[in-house]
Amino acid sequence: MMDSIRSTVVVGAGAIGASIAARLLDAGHSVSVSAGGERAARYRREGFAVNGRQYFLPVADGHGALPADLVIVAVKNYSLDEAIAEMRPHVGTGTVVVSLLNGVDAVPKLRGEFGPDAVPYGMIIGIDAHRRGNEIQYSAKGQIFCGYEAELAQRNAAKLVRLDRLFRESGIIFRVPDDIVREIWFKFMINVSINQWSAILGARYRIFQTSPHATALLERTMREVIALSQHMGTGLAEADIARALAVLNTLGPEGKTSMLQDVEAHRRTEVEAFAGTMVRLAGAAGVDVPVNAMLYEAIRAVEDSYQAQ
Repeated sequence: MMDSIRSTVVVGAGAIGASIAARLLDAGHSVSVSAGGERAARYRREGFAVNGRQYFLPVADGHGALPADLVIVAVKNYSLDEAIAEMRPHVGTGTVVVSLLNGVDAVPKLRGEFGPDAVPYGMIIGIDAHRRGNEIQYSAKGQIFCGYEAELAQRNAAKLVRLDRLFRESGIIFRVPDDIVREIWFKFMINVSINQWSAILGARYRIFQTSPHATALLERTMREVIALSQHMGTGLAEADIARALAVLNTLGPEGKTSMLQDVEAHRRTEVEAFAGTMVRLAGAAGVDVPVNAMLYEAIRAVEDSYQAQ
């Protein structure tokens, strides 16, 4: 069994994916970004500017591809089906697939394609990267959480050791928490609150760091996630609200959530993965989530407004 990760393919060269790929490349690791057709040509022609530095990342177009040791998935939730098709040539029997997607639905879907042992739970938290064209900027680097639930942890421990070595060599904080499912739901709670309210209010992080009224909106929304989490046994508690607000306060005040960036660019948002998932899961569980029900309709109305302008 190999003791190091020798090849990495990043699927989704947006703000998160490109910034991670650049850091792996800076550390001397073999990394490429997956793309085909016009995207592949554009990536090769224009490259990426990450924090002002130009990168021409190798492009993996799937033709004649050998399986990679690691595939990092960093697309939007609504692009996951397309990403799965794109990444298949890069996934072999020994490949580890790390999802950094928001929400709670991606890992079950990826495991349905590639098996539970190939796909640990993963997330990135505390990064404020944003993209405009091929330019990516970030000030807060964030950290990656990754792990398996208890029944899979022991037989997959060596994979996490290899991931830890790769990311730490690249200056990326990597953590294996005691309860990764709880941590995924913690990130979900942050996304469901801050991402959605920032999109509605058109607000940068600063307003949520300074306004008690904005904080109250976040807290009400987080409490709905906590209520659903407790019903489903995923471990969130009232104390996690203070922890989430502490994470928020580490982000650059002028930074923007990914959902606000999407709204400003008139792109499709991840509302289905946030409020949509909350409404769906809460309905099945008999839990009342009126704030998320309202946020769902409000953000879908914002998306509808793109066509009306």
